[in-house]
Amino acid sequence: MDQYKGSDVDKYRCFMSGEGEKNTTWKLGVPPNFDVVNKLFEEGRTKIWPPCSLEEQVQNLVKTWEMELFHKMKPQDFKTVDVTKLTVSVNGRKPLTPEDVAKMGGGYNMFLQTSLPENVRMYNPSEETVDTAHKLFTTTFPRGFAVEILQVYSGPPVIAYKFRHWGYMEGPFKGHSPTGELVEMFGVSTMELDENFKVVKVEFFYDRGELLAGLTKGADAGDSITGGGSSASSTNVRLNELEVLMDDYILKNTSKKGQDEEINNTSSSLAVAVMVGVGRKSLEIGDEMVDVDGSRTVEG
Repeated sequence: MDQYKGSDVDKYRCFMSGEGEKNTTWKLGVPPNFDVVNKLFEEGRTKIWPPCSLEEQVQNLVKTWEMELFHKMKPQDFKTVDVTKLTVSVNGRKPLTPEDVAKMGGGYNMFLQTSLPENVRMYNPSEETVDTAHKLFTTTFPRGFAVEILQVYSGPPVIAYKFRHWGYMEGPFKGHSPTGELVEMFGVSTMELDENFKVVKVEFFYDRGELLAGLTKGADAGDSITGGGSSASSTNVRLNELEVLMDDYILKNTSKKGQDEEINNTSSSLAVAVMVGVGRKSLEIGDEMVDVDGSRTVEG
């Protein structure tokens, strides 16, 4: 993973300059500048990883992949992934190809997928485009939305890690006034890499409500989040049952011949990490809302 050591224009992100990027099509016409969000990251991070450590390389990989996802217009310009094989899934949903992500309106809509009825959605991916979503979140978080790696549970070829995203709500969000307060979310992910350390499969698990709740804090949301009924089913799953559910899911979707021991370790760590990573909150698994606290019923 030596290629994930930063670059001459950004110490945390690669593939932003040089001969390999001379034909890259950038969203804003030029490579993005991350000085502001890098400052936010350095001031707010809770971990400082040793240079060239696995944790630092995974962190740089994640930052670089997010940079490419949101700022490179053509998937063929991505250097962190094999676009011919890549799939990304969120909270157990259907794996998506780069073409699928483009059709659904880009990265923000992919990360904020939901099975909630449209009349109770604080953020509705079906109503947003790449451009409207980008404008919305860059306005809400003018200093950016930083990411750090909190722990790496396993190394290549299947990397499992816990992450934290955070920013300050210094702009409005869907009619809600800015609070200036810290908004953060935690989650876990696995990335499967090929022999060239390019990503071919990504799975994320986190509570999207953890982010959206912070963006409506202290504001009167009115009927937009309280009105109407719910057509989705209710479920009440205790902690040990959720761990089995997560374990089974990871095993079924990441197992490879000859990697049973590594996958077992990865999936077990990931299942436990989900419990901690989402702060014992509700979590969307596929089309169900699961309460990881196990003490109440969550409707989704």
